[in-house]
Amino acid sequence: MTHLIKKLAQSPSGNFFLIAGPCVVESKDLCYEVAERVNNLCINYNIPYVFKASYRKANRSRLDSFTGIGDAEALSVLSSVKNHFKIPVTTDIHKDEEAAAAAEHVDILQIPAFLCRQTSLLEAAAATGKVVNIKKGQFLSHGAMKHAMNKVIESGNEHVMLTERGNSFGYSDLVVDFVGLNEMTSFCNAVVLDCTHSLQKPNQNSGVTGGKPEYIETMAKCGIAAGADGLFIETHPNPSVALSDGANMLQLDQLEPLLEKLVKLRSALRSNP
Repeated sequence: MTHLIKKLAQSPSGNFFLIAGPCVVESKDLCYEVAERVNNLCINYNIPYVFKASYRKANRSRLDSFTGIGDAEALSVLSSVKNHFKIPVTTDIHKDEEAAAAAEHVDILQIPAFLCRQTSLLEAAAATGKVVNIKKGQFLSHGAMKHAMNKVIESGNEHVMLTERGNSFGYSDLVVDFVGLNEMTSFCNAVVLDCTHSLQKPNQNSGVTGGKPEYIETMAKCGIAAGADGLFIETHPNPSVALSDGANMLQLDQLEPLLEKLVKLRSALRSNP
């Protein structure tokens, strides 16, 4: 494992690690507000923290959906967050040529679920030497993610994480198989549960993705109980006005009571293996 993955997944505190932030870079002020609040909470609860925000949203339901403030400006914001708060940062990439550009600003490159089998994208991400976090496709078994992981490893980069975000069920539901989550931990050094996107309601007739954020706590607790190394939670001070994925983000002021419960749960499980 890389020093970063080891630092995240094998924290001296024994806690899970947290990947959290707004869905997309809406502004520098927003990113600073979220990063400062979450970082302070993670310091207080001894939780390793990675700030997350997409510098560009490429997979949108409608042509008029918000995609970003501009690549160069958004990547600059991520660099600023990383340097100001001294925390690792992650963002997603969608095309091969984005890998090297994004890698100059972030520590972890995230591969979207729909692109987890895209060989050239995985190779490009691997070539940067950065940690590569592959989200499991909604159409794949957990065991099949070993092949996606191995594409990165066989390209010369052993620094891989896998993220569970549910499997498609019908047209507009996702289901998380926690046994499958446990299966991925058997062959990957760091496995994350995406507590927000697993609760999405995709393919809505309105063209705007829905969600069930009221179940984020349940999802997170189940993830900890199933042995996830990390949790992924998108959060925003006011999800109702967020420019992307507001329907399934956790309101920022609800994060602390959730983390308090999760730390207690993790501690109880470690005390009674």
